[in-house]
Amino acid sequence: MNISAVIIAKDEEKNIKECLESLTWVSEIVLVDSGSKDGTCRIADKYKCRIIETDDDNFSHKRNIGAKEARGEWILYIDVDERVTPLLRKEILSVVGDRSRALSRYSAWAIPRRNFILGKELKHGGWWPDYVKRLFLKRNLESWSGELHEEPHFDGNMGHLKNPLIHLKHDNLEEMVDKTNNWSEIEAKLMFEAGHPPMNILRFMTAMFREAWLRMVKHAAFLDGSVGIIYALYQVYSRFISYAKLWEMQVNKKIING
Repeated sequence: MNISAVIIAKDEEKNIKECLESLTWVSEIVLVDSGSKDGTCRIADKYKCRIIETDDDNFSHKRNIGAKEARGEWILYIDVDERVTPLLRKEILSVVGDRSRALSRYSAWAIPRRNFILGKELKHGGWWPDYVKRLFLKRNLESWSGELHEEPHFDGNMGHLKNPLIHLKHDNLEEMVDKTNNWSEIEAKLMFEAGHPPMNILRFMTAMFREAWLRMVKHAAFLDGSVGIIYALYQVYSRFISYAKLWEMQVNKKIING
């Protein structure tokens, strides 16, 4: 086997079929499932995926499980809301099959993403080219770490592919807000455990200003029209919620400790 695709999923029946359709060319598909209650596994079974069940909610751990189970020489990590285009497929097969000295020095590849948010492709606001580290020579991939933003550890050099993944990031605002509530809890906990300085008015204001400046001014989110502005403001809101939850944890600790 040459390429193993690894997918992490939980209750993703609305997304997984199109994702799997874009991966029919790989040698095998390993689905790491976290207890789906819908038709995710039933659909995956139709595509002859090897389904690995786990109750671990840590994304780094699940990526490590996928790497351990993969039988291919190369591992391609794909999220259920991503699609591999024909051009990207051709490029991946090219770099994986090329044994020239120029490419053999790369044991990992980053892939750009075209992000579609609320039905529109965002090209500003920091959303392009949005490189993600996803293709690895298995023997050189050591592990993934990080509870919120997973980071791979590997031996060797990283190259950058030219053709992008399609990333269907958010369907609606309700889904976005629900995700923020879940992820902000983890982010706040990590900051709290790292001993973040006590939150106050100045720290709240500077954090919100930095995020707004990054999205609206530096990366010109407004050039993507109303969706670009909405999503930039949503990023400011998400940052605020994370810091507000951090503040709450710090206050509760202070009360408990007297």
